[in-house]
Amino acid sequence: MQKEKVLVTGGAGYIGSVLTRILLNEGFKVRVIDNLMFGGEALIDVWTHPDFEFFKGDLRHTQDIKEALKGIDHVCHLAAIVGEPPCKKYPQETQEINWLASVKLYEQCEEAQIKRFVFASTCSNYGKMPDPDLYLDETSPLNPISLYAETKVNFENYLLNQQKSSVCKTILRFSTVYGISSRMRFDLTVNEFTRDATLGKELLIYGENFWRPYCHVYDLANAMNLTLKTDAELVANECFNVGNTEQNYTKKMLMDEIQKWVPDLRVTYKSMGEDPRDYRVNSDKIRDKIGFNITRTVPMGVKEVNYLIKSGILTDTYTARYRNI
Repeated sequence: MQKEKVLVTGGAGYIGSVLTRILLNEGFKVRVIDNLMFGGEALIDVWTHPDFEFFKGDLRHTQDIKEALKGIDHVCHLAAIVGEPPCKKYPQETQEINWLASVKLYEQCEEAQIKRFVFASTCSNYGKMPDPDLYLDETSPLNPISLYAETKVNFENYLLNQQKSSVCKTILRFSTVYGISSRMRFDLTVNEFTRDATLGKELLIYGENFWRPYCHVYDLANAMNLTLKTDAELVANECFNVGNTEQNYTKKMLMDEIQKWVPDLRVTYKSMGEDPRDYRVNSDKIRDKIGFNITRTVPMGVKEVNYLIKSGILTDTYTARYRNI
């Protein structure tokens, strides 16, 4: 039986590099397209894998997309300017890559008769909870308050309006990511706070009671893998929150978990006004409909990052290579 081939856009990135390994282990052939904005070291250990290919390209260029899609069955679309600070700093590139290039990619997928298209969106699309006692689910109104979320919502709406398309398309709204990846990042809440605490720095935390959903990088990547393997009728034109309903944490709750591994934690809390990204998310739908379950929790993520820092394997974690801006 011939192996199916998946194109992973942004496959050298924090989540994409993890997804690439999962797909190879699951028996897929994988081609990565990436512009290597943050380097390609994350892919070195799969470089000689017989089912791996790499294409250096830019999704803003139609010819690059056409070349990357040759012989492809499915697309996992992760490539983007990720997070509010980079999008704020590079607004034109954000519109070009997150929105316009995504539309261009999907149009070419239709032309190439791609079978499945899995889009990595974000729970940031929800903005602030209208009621602090409620959990937001896939039927809740979207209220993007950043350029990053706006571009994600725009492309979600575009995809859902392609009713005549033969492509099986699925939207995955990722929770806030954390954990160890071969393209490591320390500009993410759990990773950053754990690193700083482990290195003995005093933490200044704004808005300790604001909520956010969290999910390990492995589990987010695996949700894309599971989506590809699930019967098309269960995931076509569907949107799923990706995470676990029990993994919503306030910043104060994160500090409590970190203190279990850093007993002499020094932290100061500072009140702030409303945080427009204060939200809790219900992720039961993806569990109930396609059987997705997380394998790692926030306490496990804190433990692994704490151990990574204490081990001395990474010693320059404040350099630009470990953040997106």
